[in-house]
Amino acid sequence: MRRPIFLLLVVLLFCSHDLFLKMEDYFLPPNHEASMSLFNGTFEKSENIITRDRMLDASYIISGKRVTIDPEQWVDQDSTITQLPFKTGASGTYVVGVSTKPRNIELTAEKFNNYLEHDGVLDMLEQRAKDSVLDQDAVESYEKHVKAIYQVGNLKTKDWSTPMGYPIEFVPQANPYEKYSGDQLEVQLLLAGEPISNQLVYANHTHSGHDHDHDHGDHDHDHKDGNRSHGHSHEDDGHNHSHENDGEETHTHTGGQQLRTNSQGMVVVDLSEDGV
Repeated sequence: MRRPIFLLLVVLLFCSHDLFLKMEDYFLPPNHEASMSLFNGTFEKSENIITRDRMLDASYIISGKRVTIDPEQWVDQDSTITQLPFKTGASGTYVVGVSTKPRNIELTAEKFNNYLEHDGVLDMLEQRAKDSVLDQDAVESYEKHVKAIYQVGNLKTKDWSTPMGYPIEFVPQANPYEKYSGDQLEVQLLLAGEPISNQLVYANHTHSGHDHDHDHGDHDHDHKDGNRSHGHSHEDDGHNHSHENDGEETHTHTGGQQLRTNSQGMVVVDLSEDGV
């Protein structure tokens, strides 16, 4: 029996921290108490909360119906993690998303160049060098648009393929819950609803979380985990948007597979091994 793949996809725009919709379980039984977290930092560590006034949209789609998440449902934990306690509904494949407002931040040339290199925004760094503006300060515009997919019960619905209409987003071209180690997953990147070509994309995974075998026929949802596909464009939460290390352990966003979208905005991700 093969294990299902957890997939993390990232498109790097202008940001310091990444945003992730993260769950302990991505296979859940119907009518079950669960929790979802917004990690603002890395997939392993959240550094800031996302305040509700920063959210342009927080909603989920199931059976073709889009439902807005009440801002009052979110709870801040330890000033670092924004959590959403919720109760699952009927069986189906859910897609959930959060979109935040844009903000600007002024950066010196050195800080901006270091940030572009550190976060792997290589096209912009190359363009600045080509334009001979590496010595010029910059105003960074940043925002985040994130999605996650989770399975409730056994019924597979096609909501995973429904775009949420965010300024930029990933849309898988096959049901991620039908992919396993050794498979490939094609994903389309949309900018303002249209395919964006020649965009640098990073696909990565981590071995954290639970690894459990699943029979994708009538498997038991009392055990853990499944497949998730995260689509990201990034920004910070506006609290501590800093490009300095300040003596703390630094993290980069350039590991894993480096991919380029084709003329139709597509990338093909190799699901080479088990993991998140």
